[in-house]
Amino acid sequence: AGQAKPAANITVLLAEDNPVNALLARTMLERAGCAVVHAANGRLALERLDNGLKPDLAIMDVEMPELDGLETTRLIRAAEASNKLPRLPILALTANARREDQAECLAAGMDGHLSKPFDRQDLDEAIARLLAKRSAA
Repeated sequence: AGQAKPAANITVLLAEDNPVNALLARTMLERAGCAVVHAANGRLALERLDNGLKPDLAIMDVEMPELDGLETTRLIRAAEASNKLPRLPILALTANARREDQAECLAAGMDGHLSKPFDRQDLDEAIARLLAKRSAA
């Protein structure tokens, strides 16, 4: 048996409004062994969670219509706090790689940051970091 992929056998909530980016991310995640639940915006992502979805992590595009990734993350964190739920690891997905953007993502409650465009290795490493943080918590 070879080295287990860090992302294998996990469920990922992918919140991404751009169909091409969503397809690329979903393909990479599925090739890594993840089950992917897609939401086209933050409101739909919250609906999935409200309806009982318990993903191992969320990948949240920062810029989405209706409800952006930052606001969606704040709402998830507020719900976790009020319902004493475990913290969902959230990876920000953004075309903006500036330090201020990363700081804004972390301030909203996101746990990590992945800049677009990204490749499969970038994605695997970002997920591995998030899951390592979670298991160390």
